[in-house]
Amino acid sequence: MRLPAAMLLILCAAGAAWSQSATRRAGRPRGARRRRRPATRAHFRYATNAGRWGQTKGVVRSLFLLPEVKKGMETALERDPRVPPAYALAGIVYYEVPGLFGGDLEKSEALFRRGLEVDPRFTGLPVGLARTLIKRGRIPEARREPPAVLDEKAPGNVADWMLKDAPEALASLAGRS
Repeated sequence: MRLPAAMLLILCAAGAAWSQSATRRAGRPRGARRRRRPATRAHFRYATNAGRWGQTKGVVRSLFLLPEVKKGMETALERDPRVPPAYALAGIVYYEVPGLFGGDLEKSEALFRRGLEVDPRFTGLPVGLARTLIKRGRIPEARREPPAVLDEKAPGNVADWMLKDAPEALASLAGRS
């Protein structure tokens, strides 16, 4: 149970890094005025922070925060559907939460696939998709995802790819996921 918690924390950090580097990726100089989209980032940050708080307080308390996390991540995706970490967060939430409390493997798979359409270089998405497919019992299909992570020449976040995504892809290929 610790591995998914660590993965969510790493995704939260990736989301924060993504939101801070968005101005530099847009090609603007550091001091230039930027177009404001604070609501999208605010909802994404709220959802990730609520998830972090729930993890530190335990499973039972985090279930009470689940509606808040879902509302924040859905609002972030509605306002700006081009945010790959939001798809990863939503996919992980629907993957990790038991079906009795609103988890949905079909929805998780759809979110990971939509996220891959937005940014195929965000290597956390194929790893999450592979884990979801394994949990759904679609092992042959799941084995096609990890090589995409391992063969990626220009990952969106090199640190995540090297420290988290590539080792998880290797583990899922070996059947330890």
